[in-house]
Amino acid sequence: MYSFPRDLYVDVRLEESFDTRIRFKQLALEGQKVRQEKGAFIRVFDGQRWYYSSTTDTENLQDHIDTLASMATPNHDILNHPIVKAFEVNRESILRYEKDSVTDIPIEEKQALLETILGRISDEAIVGHNSYYMDNKTIKSFYSSKGAVLTFDQQVCGIRITLDIVCGTNKDQATVSKGATYLADLKEYADFFQEEITKSVAFIRAAEPVVPGEYPVLLSPEATGIFTHESFGHKSESDFMVGDETMRTEWALGKRVGQDLLNIIDDGTITGNGYVPFDDEGTRGRKTEIISGGLLAGRLHSAATSVALEEGLTGNARAVNFEFEPIVRMTTTYIDKGTRPLKDIIAEMDHGIYLETLKHGSGMSTFTLAPARAYKIEGGRVTSPVKISVVTGNVFSTLEEVDAISAEFELSSFVGGGCGKMEQHPLPIGYGGPYTRVKKLKVQ
Repeated sequence: MYSFPRDLYVDVRLEESFDTRIRFKQLALEGQKVRQEKGAFIRVFDGQRWYYSSTTDTENLQDHIDTLASMATPNHDILNHPIVKAFEVNRESILRYEKDSVTDIPIEEKQALLETILGRISDEAIVGHNSYYMDNKTIKSFYSSKGAVLTFDQQVCGIRITLDIVCGTNKDQATVSKGATYLADLKEYADFFQEEITKSVAFIRAAEPVVPGEYPVLLSPEATGIFTHESFGHKSESDFMVGDETMRTEWALGKRVGQDLLNIIDDGTITGNGYVPFDDEGTRGRKTEIISGGLLAGRLHSAATSVALEEGLTGNARAVNFEFEPIVRMTTTYIDKGTRPLKDIIAEMDHGIYLETLKHGSGMSTFTLAPARAYKIEGGRVTSPVKISVVTGNVFSTLEEVDAISAEFELSSFVGGGCGKMEQHPLPIGYGGPYTRVKKLKVQ
């Protein structure tokens, strides 16, 4: 398709995206937007430096390739450069969403789904709400001067509702979000939205402030996923370690960081928000064990970081869209399921805290979780709701304190927000896991 210059490495990432956004304030339609966009990101490497270009002028990509190549210095030995040698040469087409594509569904059908869900909001404690439906389908094509030729697609749709809730002197906001791959699947979640809204109203009506202190904490699959992503997932992104000997020593592979029951995985092949059949350097997506049996077992890589740290490719070079260069990012990151029934884990807890849903999380060496809904655990039962501002801990000590992991397991899919790193936000990612018990965390 393209004429690649000799003695240079070149790759081209072409993206065609389709987006829908339907917004409501209360029951009034505030906006409808359908957008289609096509663009490309081009890279040229001469062994010393990279040259980048991002453009929507996709009819003249050869001109952009030639312009970048004119800035580079020809290198007769470019194919033997370690980074260039590391790049995979895959030739494949994986188009999973040609059937039941969101691009083929009338916008009226999408709006009707959102209106149906909003029409079921009736509690007088809900004094206002904003909502939107969104979908995206992206088709990516990737070509390299080494011979890679790839085409693959990704798709997501979902609904997000933010509610203003007032129950006497208690008031707060609550958010309910659900994502799916197909609109038909999303339609099955109407009861989910109603149940989550009812739970949030009941929580805000009855929640009392927590007594600050250290507690055993049980994390739901959602809370487990956000904890894993924020507290440990970013630590596994290897570009943080290149050139940082202290961090490489602290996070040396083989180091014990938890009990034998702890396994953390990143997997780009799982259907959902983090589905990456090939990353943005053409590397095939795969399952990477980050912690195995409580030991640090792997890291997430681009081609450059895999060479720098002398480790294998993992398929984690990702860009938020064609305007950006690929950097090391997570895909779907989770704690693997355990063997114990949830009811047995709870029954062992005389007192503790259950984190059911979260507003957000953040952290690197020290992490913070901001609960949306949390409950006391008393005498082996989940009991009354408690207001908690933050739950905090140190990453290493918290991983070591994980002492029970349930057989029950769930991966989350959502819309709104996403992962941020450097200037690239929001990147779709998947997360989740089992119910996870931590022996001790600070609760405020």
